[in-house]
Amino acid sequence: MSDRLLTRRALLRAGMTVASASLLGGCKVLDGLSAPDNAIRRFMERANDLTMAMQRGVLNRDALATEYSAADIRQPQRPNGVTNPQDDTYLALKSADFADYRLEVGGMVHQPLSLSLAQMRTMPVRRQITRHDCVEGWSCIADWTGVTLAHVLNLAGVRSKARYVLFHCFDTIERSLSGTVRYYETIDRVDARHPQTILAWGMNGAALPVPNGAPLRVRVERQLGYKMAKYIRAIELVDDFSAVGRGRGGYWEDRGYEWYAGI
Repeated sequence: MSDRLLTRRALLRAGMTVASASLLGGCKVLDGLSAPDNAIRRFMERANDLTMAMQRGVLNRDALATEYSAADIRQPQRPNGVTNPQDDTYLALKSADFADYRLEVGGMVHQPLSLSLAQMRTMPVRRQITRHDCVEGWSCIADWTGVTLAHVLNLAGVRSKARYVLFHCFDTIERSLSGTVRYYETIDRVDARHPQTILAWGMNGAALPVPNGAPLRVRVERQLGYKMAKYIRAIELVDDFSAVGRGRGGYWEDRGYEWYAGI
C-alpha cells in the first residue's frame, strides 16, 4: 500500500515547488500570501491533516520510523537554523561544558523536575539510527542517543488535562526593538510518548555538538525537522497553546507551516 500512497513529504515538496514565498533563515515563510498562494496553504494543510489521520487512524500510532545501520551514516549530521546561540545564559552554560545545565519540567505535572545532564545520562538509554528530513528538502542519517521523553514525563507525572508538550529553547531566532523571540515548539501527548521520541544528549557516539542542539534536543522521528527543537531549556505541559507566540503551536507554524508536519 505504501507505494501507492502520496506521502506527506511528497505533498510538502509539491507545495513548496509551486510556492514562491520568500526565505527566512533557510525556511520558507507563508505569511502574507496572495489569494492564489492561499490555495497552496490550503493544499498543504489538507496534506497535513491527511498524514495525521493516517498515522493516528489507519496505522499503528506506535509504528516506528525506519531505523538504519551504522554503514548508512555517510556524512556528519547537517546543522541548520541557529547553530551557535549567543544568549548570555547559553554562552555561560557552554563555557562550563554544560556542567550547570538543568532541564526544567513543569506546567501541568504533579512533580516538577530540574534535571542535570548527568542525571539524564543515568536514565534508561534509547539509541536509534534514523533519518532527519528537513522541510528544505534534504535528508541526513545519524545515530542518536538519549532518554525517551515518555520516561521523563512519567517521572513528572502528567496531569490528565494536559494535551501538549511545549519546548522552550535557548536560541534566539528574532531580535527587534520590541524584544527577542526564542524558538518554541509543541507536540501532543501521543507523539511525546512514541517510543522513538527521545531527548537526545548524544550523536554519532559522542556528546551532542553545539551546531546540532547541545546540550539537549528532541527527536520526533515521524515528523519533519522543524518539530525537533534544539537547545532545550525547559519543557512545559499545557492544555492549550493559543497564548504561545501567535497561537499556532510553534515558531514556524506561526509563520505558515503546518503544526503536525508528519512524514
